[in-house]
Amino acid sequence: MIDLHHLMRQAAMLVAGLFLVAGTQVQAADPVGGKAAKPVKAAASTSTKAAAPAAGKPVFEQRALDLLKAMSDRLMAARSLSFTAQVTYEHPSRLGPPLAFMTISEVLMQRPDKLRVLTLGDGPASEFYLDGKTMTAFSPAENFVAVTAAPATIDEALKVAFRDAGIYFPFADVLLADPYASLAADLVSAFHVGQSKVVGGTTTQVVAFANNEVFMQLWIGAEDKLPRMLRAVYRRDPLRQRHQMELSNWKIDPVVAAADFTTAKAASGVAIPFAHPAAKPAAAAAARSQ
Repeated sequence: MIDLHHLMRQAAMLVAGLFLVAGTQVQAADPVGGKAAKPVKAAASTSTKAAAPAAGKPVFEQRALDLLKAMSDRLMAARSLSFTAQVTYEHPSRLGPPLAFMTISEVLMQRPDKLRVLTLGDGPASEFYLDGKTMTAFSPAENFVAVTAAPATIDEALKVAFRDAGIYFPFADVLLADPYASLAADLVSAFHVGQSKVVGGTTTQVVAFANNEVFMQLWIGAEDKLPRMLRAVYRRDPLRQRHQMELSNWKIDPVVAAADFTTAKAASGVAIPFAHPAAKPAAAAAARSQ
């Protein structure tokens, strides 16, 4: 199983680094392991329910798990879907309080093996294509293109893209064949926070859940069961920086064509290896020593 919560933390730090160091990619190492952390107290909300459980007292509410399962079932039932993801990352400023950096991505997928992600900014623009045969990453500003053979499924493609090239999407849970299996893995706490009418232009049910890596709050459409917003804080981050993702413009089972998952830019771009950015300096040094 892909450890998406750990990868999300790594990717969040990577994106913040990309904003702050133009043209340089920084990968943050964060080995998983050690003692289990205590559950984190839920953030304040506009809940109509009683206050969230106190820190240090794990609680599992079946309603929270049922809402997660209903959302997962809704996503799993879609043969194709599209949405817009706006992600906000925090990073310390020179004055101390965090600055907020954002990216926005247009996502289109078709199960089991097709995906397109167009990330427009504010950070470096990028394009990602998975057409069932090849996996293509394209950088418009540099006109760089990297192509490799495609794994059999989207799940495997997400894993290979991160492992081999440092490519990660914070909305990866939404794309998996079984989102619930990923979200519910190793939970130490889960509870229903309440209801909101201000997120996504619709009524949502708000749940909070935690494992030993991350504490998350998730807004799920009360009627359509679609994820509308997610906020995360990572347990091992001493600064408790917050990461927020808003999902909008949902289309379930849109009509798609094979051409939607390919790009002619691959033919005209400068070919580079489908490899992790951190591997390039090491490879270059090795080449010079020969």
